[in-house]
Amino acid sequence: MDKVFISRRIPNKGIETLKNAGLEVKVWGSAIPPIHEELLEMTAQADALICMLSDKIDSSFLKKNTQLKVISNYAVGFNNIDISTATELGIPIGNTPDVLTDATADHAFTLMLAVARKILDSNRSIVENKWKNWEPMGFLGQDLRGRTLGIVGMGRIGQEMARLCQSAFDMKIIYFSNTSKPEIDKKMQAKKVSFEELLEQSDVISVHTSLNEGTKSIFNKEAFHKMKKSAIFINTSRGEVHDEIDLREALGSGIIWGAGLDVTNPEPMSADNPLLSLPNVVITPHIASATVDTRANMALIAAQNIIKGLKKEKLIGFVNPQVYK
Repeated sequence: MDKVFISRRIPNKGIETLKNAGLEVKVWGSAIPPIHEELLEMTAQADALICMLSDKIDSSFLKKNTQLKVISNYAVGFNNIDISTATELGIPIGNTPDVLTDATADHAFTLMLAVARKILDSNRSIVENKWKNWEPMGFLGQDLRGRTLGIVGMGRIGQEMARLCQSAFDMKIIYFSNTSKPEIDKKMQAKKVSFEELLEQSDVISVHTSLNEGTKSIFNKEAFHKMKKSAIFINTSRGEVHDEIDLREALGSGIIWGAGLDVTNPEPMSADNPLLSLPNVVITPHIASATVDTRANMALIAAQNIIKGLKKEKLIGFVNPQVYK
């Protein structure tokens, strides 16, 4: 009987799917993630692994676990896994694409609204007993209707964010992407622009790109200084895409107007991080995909990837299909 180790508790839909397939399932029992040594120890006893985006599955880890027949990342991203080494070792890697598109775009949209209308800062004034009367000049936010939305990374999530903003606020859509999207250009009257043009023209910038050498710290001091002083920065992709010190400086000195983050750099963020005290920032703890249905469907796909991988079948989310060649 093949053994599967899951590095964190996931919805039962995934666990039961594995058990119904006749697999032995071991789930990490603590709310505190396993440290690297613990993950190594538990994985060494398994034939397959379901890991989290926060688990470092590097070359060294993989070479110590060559017995693994398949790894499924409980995420759409997979920058935590050394794909090249996994492929060399013949280990198929799966992810959970598509199922979190709507939930993540909805969350980016929510962050945009929360920042634009100063929701968190105004709520904090009530909690701190500072709300004494109605103020004509209190907590003035920004209108979004007819403004320009700049999307960085026009994949499925970026496209859905663009659709939401256009439908709700008739926003003009521009985007920066490695590839042109003629069907999106036509459907949304969107326009592909250079990164510099996007920085200069956007009223809201929403980041949906993958993390790689080309996108790491792409939003830095230089980038923030090219943005409008009224600009809102939204990041629901990866924290490493923005330089957090540069972002804090830009927000604190009025270089840009506000920011909404679901991802931070580093992650998790410490409770004394200066960003948390700024009135023009809304931060959530990486919860963009956190709906009951989305997380359950992620668990199901992660489990199906494991089952298919053990049978040497094509995975649903297949990161390195060349491994079967």
